[in-house]
Parts: sequence; C-alpha cells; structure tokens
Amino acid sequence: WEHNLGVRRAAFEMHAAGVVAYPTEAVWGLGCDPWSEPAVAKILRLKRRSVGKGVILIAHSMEQFAPFLSGLDQSAHDRLKASWPGPATWLVPNNGVAPDWISGGRSTLALRVTNHPLASALCKVFGGPIVSTSANPQGLPAATTALKVRSYFGSQLESVTPGRVGEQAKPSEIRHLLTGEIIRSG
Repeated sequence: WEHNLGVRRAAFEMHAAGVVAYPTEAVWGLGCDPWSEPAVAKILRLKRRSVGKGVILIAHSMEQFAPFLSGLDQSAHDRLKASWPGPATWLVPNNGVAPDWISGGRSTLALRVTNHPLASALCKVFGGPIVSTSANPQGLPAATTALKVRSYFGSQLESVTPGRVGEQAKPSEIRHLLTGEIIRSG
C-alpha cells in the first residue's frame, strides 16, 4: 500500500492540514496530522464532537509513538509491545508532549499501532502517527464503506483512500495502561 497513489495523496493532504478518510480494522476512520490544530478542529466539527473527548492516534510502529511513551517503565513498554500491532488502543499517561486538542486536556492519551495494512501504510508514508476517529457524525453509525463516508461528508474531505475495512466486528478495545481497566470493550 505504501506505493498506492491514493495513500500517497492522503498523506500529502494531511501534511497540508487536510482531513482524509481511510479504512481501519473495523470501520472507516477520519484522519489528519495530529500537530495541526486547524485539521483536528475540522474533524471535530465534521463529527460534531467535543474537543474535551480527545482523539485516538494510530501509528505504523511503536517507534512512531516514542515521544509520547517517554517516561514509561519497562513493564508498560512490554505490555504495549505484546499487543501491537493489533486492535488494542491503550490509554497511556499524557507526558505533556501531545497538544490539548489531541488529549482533550486529559491526563491520558489514546494510542494504537494498527495492523490494518492500508492504515499502517498511511502512517508510514505520512511519517508519523495520525488522528484516527470513526468516520461518522456523533450519534450515527460508524461508516463501514467508502460510500457511507461520502454520504456523511461529501466533498468536505480532502481525500478518501481506496481499500476496505478489516475483519474485526467492533472498534478496538480501549484499556488503561497503568490500571488495566477496560474503557471500551472490543
């Protein structure tokens, strides 16, 4: 997927503060450069979602999350490494690196190393983690096809990649790294 023109275009659009849609393990996601406040604000507007909820970041590899993981002990790193890549989203302590528009001003940050080949390639081509939030306005079902993404958002997105969602029936499990508490079952 790294050489796919749709993936390369989506990565280019994210570097230009654009919002793109792409398939993930279970649903289509909306993504952007997490360091671009205007791009994140656009996603939140499209979804009618509060900034206080925070958003998930996905990455191609654990190394792409290195700035967000500094300060964690070895056992925490081992827990992450054992579950990634895969459908596990972890709430890790917010070490202050992530901007508030990503963390929602919370004390934790939601991170996942995706095992979806296209989403992973998108992060690799982009060169770092990207925002990953379900492609749907709040209160409506998450899009499971590119057609549904287009029906929700029309021409408001800079790019919709090719591809299909993975085999997972539900969105990823979200678990607190330090307490083990399951926030959302997968």
